[in-house]
Amino acid sequence: MIPFNKPKIDQRAIEEVVDTLQSGWITTGPKTKKFEKKLEDFCGNPKTLCVGSATHGLELMLRWFGVKEGDEVIVPAYTYSATANVVLRCGAKLVLADTNEDDFNIAVDSVRNLISERTKVIIPVDIGGLPCNYTALNQLIRSPEIKNKFTPSGENQKKLGRILLLADAAHSLGAKYNNKMTGLLADATVFSFQAVKNLTTSEGGAIAFNLPQPFDNVELYEYLNIASLHGQTQDALAKSRNKSWKYDVIMPGYKFNMTDLVASIGVVEIENYEEDHLTRRKQIFEYYTNRLKIFDWAVTPEYKTTEYESSYHIYMLKIKGASEELRDKIMEGMFAGNVSVNVHFQPIPLLSYYNNNGFKIKDYPNSYKNYISEISLPVYYDLSDEDLNTIVDTLIETCKEIGL
Repeated sequence: MIPFNKPKIDQRAIEEVVDTLQSGWITTGPKTKKFEKKLEDFCGNPKTLCVGSATHGLELMLRWFGVKEGDEVIVPAYTYSATANVVLRCGAKLVLADTNEDDFNIAVDSVRNLISERTKVIIPVDIGGLPCNYTALNQLIRSPEIKNKFTPSGENQKKLGRILLLADAAHSLGAKYNNKMTGLLADATVFSFQAVKNLTTSEGGAIAFNLPQPFDNVELYEYLNIASLHGQTQDALAKSRNKSWKYDVIMPGYKFNMTDLVASIGVVEIENYEEDHLTRRKQIFEYYTNRLKIFDWAVTPEYKTTEYESSYHIYMLKIKGASEELRDKIMEGMFAGNVSVNVHFQPIPLLSYYNNNGFKIKDYPNSYKNYISEISLPVYYDLSDEDLNTIVDTLIETCKEIGL
């Protein structure tokens, strides 16, 4: 069986983890801080905080911005449940926007129609590694009409004076939009380093801060660093450096920190991430597209234009005119041929909890059309050319057998 995903962990990363294990320091410490700096250098944003997961990062930012009961947060209907879950955990109302017809990202026109006086945050999601239309989103939240609707509560909302743009870039580390790296496209950007991501630390995430003046991104980093460790003013590393055991707790914080053990993997894997890892993933995307574009039933994803370049995270193939039943038959044929495939994602309204709480897929027609036709093909560093040939041959044969 060709697996759908296999994490890239090279020997240098293994050695770095061993070094951490032998150092006597395995929780948040020097390796985590080193990884943060490498992420800042890679993305070009002012400051980055590593956390335990992307979910932690999203929740920290929502709570810092004062999102609470009575507020609204706009999220795409087409995303993983984590993006929606954090909104509800903050007590706010979840508002779902539809996707574009031609890709899986949030539709700006849908967002515009959903903004109310209670809207505090918009969370666009770079599905599959393809950046959203950040030009249009930034213009929207800064337009006089939308800014006049904004009703701030709390110091940070008053200070910003508009809706916060919080990017869910769990898929898009290394993607580019208008010659800017992901991490520089929104007020704050949250990355994921979970096991199936392009760059993995097994579990983990990071917040790339990019807030405008008068915000101080360094001050925000220091504040949320405290918030991620129970509100404690001195973590273990600070205590060791300051040679003082005393600390204070200035807020009822969270346990959202990243450990040096997992950061060790990230420290190594980011070094040649763009030149090596993303280059191989791009080759895989190009192979799939070159072989599949000749078939009428295959709608291959766009991943590089003059405006943007994907991080090549997920190859989201669409089967032209497919029903959910037909798509599932193709997937069954792929599994029967010993090739693992997947679907990204079931839209939020199709999930029981959200459906039972009033979200109906009929209200998001583009999301549903995209979902029923989507098949994710394997993309990972160690896929051999022989594997790629087997994957595509199996797909072509399967589609032939069912009459496409």
